[in-house]
Formats: sequence, structure tokens, C-alpha cells
Amino acid sequence: MKKLNLILLVIVSSIGFTSCINQSIMLKTEKDYKFDIPSDTVRSSGYIIQPNDLFFFRLYANDGFKLIDISNQGQAGSQMMGGAQNMAIFSYLVERDSSSKLPVLGNIKIAGKTVREAELFLQKKYAYSFNDPFVQLFVNNRRVFVFPGSYGNATVIGLNNNNTTLMEALALAGGVSEFGKAQKVKLIRKTGDPNNPLVYEFDLSTIEGLKHANMLLQTEDIIYVEPRKRIASNVLREITPFVSILSTILLTITTFQALSALSN
Repeated sequence: MKKLNLILLVIVSSIGFTSCINQSIMLKTEKDYKFDIPSDTVRSSGYIIQPNDLFFFRLYANDGFKLIDISNQGQAGSQMMGGAQNMAIFSYLVERDSSSKLPVLGNIKIAGKTVREAELFLQKKYAYSFNDPFVQLFVNNRRVFVFPGSYGNATVIGLNNNNTTLMEALALAGGVSEFGKAQKVKLIRKTGDPNNPLVYEFDLSTIEGLKHANMLLQTEDIIYVEPRKRIASNVLREITPFVSILSTILLTITTFQALSALSN
């Protein structure tokens, strides 16, 4: 009986320590991994349009005169506003080659420009067909993925603001989890090479680290807060079912042995 108990104890220990330690930690890097250095000018550059972005734009003539004057045009103004809203239905895709097919203009390269640069670019292009055009452009499929440091609690955040920062996204996701490491915040950004993304690491546990909290986010950025290693609780959670089963087996064996002794 003692040998059986010893064997069962070894089995439980092996299962616990081989299957439970740190399996939920993602996106690991080596100790000597060289993280990328964020640009000092990223705060002022604004959102940069990327391939696979969906956007719509509004085009007005006369430098937006009718747009400004719609409150004084009665029924005609209401009709024009309805037309402007209908324009928002038509979204345009930025292709992998950075171009997009637009009315009148055809295929033009638009990726790589900030939203404001794209507006000025389109105004210049449409000036050949419209009198003093005014353009408003909106990217409507922007989002980032936030892992705040607690297991199974990831969030997809829509970037409705062209200047959404790292700190804003963390705030929208509920902040750094109580189980997360504020000194280990990774930001992973895709590049033209899917096998070579940009990887930044920030220490937001100190005031000094806040200088990077205003970093502007791009579509499909991944914000990953490394969770703390909860080895004891993980092991306990994983082996509890096995302990319950083994306890039942031991109880059954003991009962049979007791019944056998009574019958003899």
C-alpha cells in the first residue's frame, strides 16, 4: 500500500510540473533580445494609412463652402447633408500594393501617408475635375489587440481617434491587470515582412517610462503586458482533477481491503 501511494504521488508531481508552469505566457523573447527603439517624432506624425485599411471620404467643391453653409439652406441643405451621409456608405480598400481605386481618379497610391497628407493629396488630385475641392477622409477599420496581463482577458480596441496612444488603448482595455507586469509592456507592429515585425518594450511602472506612453498606435498593433508567473496557483488548478480521481481510487482500494479483512 505504501508503494502504491508513493507511485501515485510521483505521478501527480510529474503531471503538475510538466504541464502547468507558464503555459499561458505568450510572445516570449530571449534575455538578450534587442528591442526596437521608437522614433522621437512618432507623436506628431499622425496615423499612417496602411494596406488593407478601409476608408471613406467626403468631397466638397468651393473649399467646403456648402458644407459650412448647410445650416442656412433649409431643405436644400438637408438634402445635401443626406447625400454626404450616403457617401459614407462607400468604403475603399487600400490594396497590398498601397493603391486604392477611387471615383474619377482611378488607382492611386495612398498608403504611407497620414490622414491629413492623404486629404491634401486628394484635394490636389480632384482639383483637375472640381473647383477648389475640400476633402474629409476617415479610416474606419482600425483596431489594436490588447492583452492586459490577465489570462483569457484580451480586448480588441477600435481606433476611432487618429491620434490614439498606447496609454489610451491600455485605459480603454481597463488598464494593466493586477496580474500583469507594468515594467514589461510589449508593442508589436507588423511591417512589410510578416516574419520581421517591430517589437518595442516599455517600462510603464515609472514616471520615466511615461515618455513612451504617448506613442501613436497603428492598425493591428499588439499590446502585450507580460503576466506574472503564478506557479503555485497554476499547479494547484491543474492537478486538482487528478488528485480528486486518485483520491477516489485510493478510497475504493482501501474500502475493498477493509471488506476483504472483515470477510476473512
